[in-house]
Amino acid sequence: SRKELVHLRYERDVETMAQMSSNLYRWSEEEVATESHLQWASWIITSRVLTVQGPPESGTANRLLIPLIDMCNHDRDSPHILTGRAMAGATLKVVAGEDVKTGDAINISYGGSVEGNDRFIQDYGFLDGGGSKERGKSEVTEAYKIVAKKLTGRNRALTKLTVDDQERALDALRATTLEEDEEMLNNGEIKNIDERSALEFRIGMKKALTGVL
Repeated sequence: SRKELVHLRYERDVETMAQMSSNLYRWSEEEVATESHLQWASWIITSRVLTVQGPPESGTANRLLIPLIDMCNHDRDSPHILTGRAMAGATLKVVAGEDVKTGDAINISYGGSVEGNDRFIQDYGFLDGGGSKERGKSEVTEAYKIVAKKLTGRNRALTKLTVDDQERALDALRATTLEEDEEMLNNGEIKNIDERSALEFRIGMKKALTGVL
């Protein structure tokens, strides 16, 4: 997992060097960099990088931090489109789908409208509650339906999971009922924001799977 990779990198690159020199890796003048600091930095970068194809002759893809573009928030229904990522040698740009007035927020659809909440919660730390046209109209949003189709093999073009991975994920969801999850969320016992987000994701997935299976 990404958390395990960060732990291994901390042990390899930071902890050993910090033991050699306490001034080499510091979070501040008073505090030495810890594994938690490296995790924070890793999540900040992960939530902002874009994978962009390199020059045609290189055959490579680069994960880049790109100023300004990373200020665009996500809206699945946004008319504005980020182009140039998938084509080698292309120019990366945001194409306006309608007139933009002074002060308007410019949103784009993360993942090209084909990614769901499994990627959003992992890469960006949020759950898509629906696009601007969808929000409030449907209890089960498209971002959950996409993942449900991946888990059930209904969309082979998007499914990168093996059959074993799909069944393992479905078994994990079956460990509790929807009613138990909703009670756990609503009784106020879970305070940790990460745990609440994971529980909300589980609830959304169970509702989406009800409509797919």
